[in-house]
Amino acid sequence: MRFFFSPIDAELLDLEAAFQLAAELEMGLELPFDLFEAVPGLPGAGEVRALARRYGVELTVHLPFADLNLASLFPKSYRVALERTRDGLAFAEGVGARVAVLHTGSVPVRHPLVLEAAWARMEEALSTLRPLPVPVAVENLALDERDLVQGPDELGRLLDRFPEYGFCLDFSHAFVEGGEARVAAYLDRLGDRLLHLHVNDTPGDRDRHLPVGEGGIPYRRLKPPRLPETATFEVRGQGPALVASQERLRAAWDI
Repeated sequence: MRFFFSPIDAELLDLEAAFQLAAELEMGLELPFDLFEAVPGLPGAGEVRALARRYGVELTVHLPFADLNLASLFPKSYRVALERTRDGLAFAEGVGARVAVLHTGSVPVRHPLVLEAAWARMEEALSTLRPLPVPVAVENLALDERDLVQGPDELGRLLDRFPEYGFCLDFSHAFVEGGEARVAAYLDRLGDRLLHLHVNDTPGDRDRHLPVGEGGIPYRRLKPPRLPETATFEVRGQGPALVASQERLRAAWDI
């Protein structure tokens, strides 16, 4: 399994510095496409790919999610969300990303009519984005009631309809949603679709992005039965936090 880290969580907005640290730690980078949309002057996909080759750093991409809702009931908002996601996929293909991570949408209220319409939008989006230019892993959210997809069964039903997509298990999201049992339920329901991991820690109150071992997630008991090829540490902190997280995860999973 190849390890990556998120420069946003590591508070590394200098792209060159992020690549330097990744090369030093012999890790890859998970680039947030939101950053490349929002910050003027950042290099395009071709330049980023050349930078990755120069440093010998592999890449994954987090598709846009800030101010974006692929399940939006408002037609203009939905069209913009779809366009931004397509742009993110094109960027992921351009940089040679091994995988791109996709967030599902949200709803303003959990009324049956609203939910039905939002699910239709979400499924329309996943259908429209095909064919996928890179492998795409749909991430579990369910951090509050506004998240459309709640729990492993709902996410499983969505992915059953779209076999082209894989699953990204975010351990902290699942742990906040329902503790160790919920993480295990995601692995039981979607372990065979597991394409990517987001790894960090939390005591369980909220998504804190702590280094592994500084929260309450019992990683030793939650090793996936089949490890995916890629995993990203979404942890706050740089070298020491990333090194400690990697060492603790390797020890917990004996890898």
